[in-house]
Amino acid sequence: MTRSMTNMRKLFLLRHAKSNWDDAGMDDIDRPLAKRGRLAARAMARFLEAGHIRPALVLVSSSRRTRSTWDIIEPKLEGVPVAIEDELYEAGRGALLHRLRRLDDNIASVMLIGHNPGFANLAQALAGNHGDSEALARLGAKFSTGALAEIELDIGRWSEIEAGTGRLVAFTRPKDLEPSPEPPAPTEP
Repeated sequence: MTRSMTNMRKLFLLRHAKSNWDDAGMDDIDRPLAKRGRLAARAMARFLEAGHIRPALVLVSSSRRTRSTWDIIEPKLEGVPVAIEDELYEAGRGALLHRLRRLDDNIASVMLIGHNPGFANLAQALAGNHGDSEALARLGAKFSTGALAEIELDIGRWSEIEAGTGRLVAFTRPKDLEPSPEPPAPTEP
């Protein structure tokens, strides 16, 4: 039986933007964003604003690259409560589900900013083959850095979240947002 829309929950999974690997000796948790990552996060911030995407809560992994991704998109989500959580750093599917099940049921939507492979595994498990076919194909190919998965959940309470309870509504990658290069100007004969 399908639940009414009032019982639907929405989950946004935003993978951190591209990180910088220039310093091989740096601890993984301390890696900053690369220039490309900062540009991608800005593009995603504009996308969130243009699409009126505004979750009720944002949970961010404690890594530097996820916090930096949040810092770039935060002005477009000003006023949305945020929590930086150590348990989200490199969390797998099971740990992510455990965290989501503990959300207050008054929260209708949440955005997690974190890491792969946990995000890809969680999104695929929740949606299965349900949702937009193009989005499912892009998600199945790769949950790239800076990408956003939007999943509608057919649950009344967060404690009910499990594999197969979701539907992938959209999957947006930074490269989907980049403007196409302008064609070269015609040359004079």
